[in-house]
Amino acid sequence: MSVKNKVDELKARKGLFVVLDGGEGVGKSTNSEFIQQYLTSQSIDFISTREPGGTPFAEKIRQLVLSESDESINALSELLLIFAARAQHLNQKISPALLAGQWVLCDRFTDATYAYQGSGRGIDTSLISECENLVQGQLRPDLTIILDAPLSVTRKRLDERESLDRMEKESLDFHERVASAYRERALASPETYALIDASQPLGNVQADIKKVLDDVIKKWREPSDRL
Repeated sequence: MSVKNKVDELKARKGLFVVLDGGEGVGKSTNSEFIQQYLTSQSIDFISTREPGGTPFAEKIRQLVLSESDESINALSELLLIFAARAQHLNQKISPALLAGQWVLCDRFTDATYAYQGSGRGIDTSLISECENLVQGQLRPDLTIILDAPLSVTRKRLDERESLDRMEKESLDFHERVASAYRERALASPETYALIDASQPLGNVQADIKKVLDDVIKKWREPSDRL
């Protein structure tokens, strides 16, 4: 299949690509479960996955990226590992599901790369954009829900965890840069992003998420608005 034909097929897909993203400690796991339950209640056929990871090979790369190492990991090496995992994830799981008409709910995607490796590590965003275009072509999420909370809230939540991975252990300045990048990206493209205040009580957070999903589901169910 040619690249053009592949893109044409993706444009004609009926499934939607939904991403739940945000910094550490914002409640992605809890709210991902809520979204899965809600999509099920709406009789929507979907798969749930995560990044980095999602396939056996990509999960091995995830371990390399998030595990502690005696060797200092170069920022560019980290970036390339993440896009290698993403290429495998897209090829083996995300694209086939979308082409089959399923929704895809993904815990993190390329916004995380711009936030962590771009703002966090200081990698030029033009380089990230080149990798994004190479690996993803024209494929972008249809909806990205960004959970946002003050660092004072997220760090308290992280302190309650038994163990932290390599990213979670980064400095407060690092995590502030990451959070700022997420907010900037969400506010710059309100047509495909929803910025949710994750410092609210959980019921309020999930009510806000439900409003966003209801709007998307309504539009998706109208044939004229489908991709």
